Amino acid sequence: MDEKTRTELEAAVYRRLVEHLRKRTDVQNIDMMNLAGFCRNCLSNWMKDAADAKGVPMTKEESREIVYGEPFDRWKAKHQKEATNEQQAAFEKSSQGH
Repeated sequence: MDEKTRTELEAAVYRRLVEHLRKRTDVQNIDMMNLAGFCRNCLSNWMKDAADAKGVPMTKEESREIVYGEPFDRWKAKHQKEATNEQQAAFEKSSQGH
């Protein structure tokens, strides 16, 4: 497979993942972190890192809006729940390796 095709496929997979996460607002970021070691915020940070590496101006807020599909504060107010003690304990345990 040539590099251009591979990049196009990777971009399509990324777009599909982001669209899936936008629809699955029931899945909390802390649960994603506990299970997979990354969340929507990680994706937005990686987007900003990629923009920075290419010299493309992008703020943290802009990268989050790309991933969340709306301003982060609005998404958070609509969908983010307070983490339970169990979720927080699992996060503390899983994040020790990071």
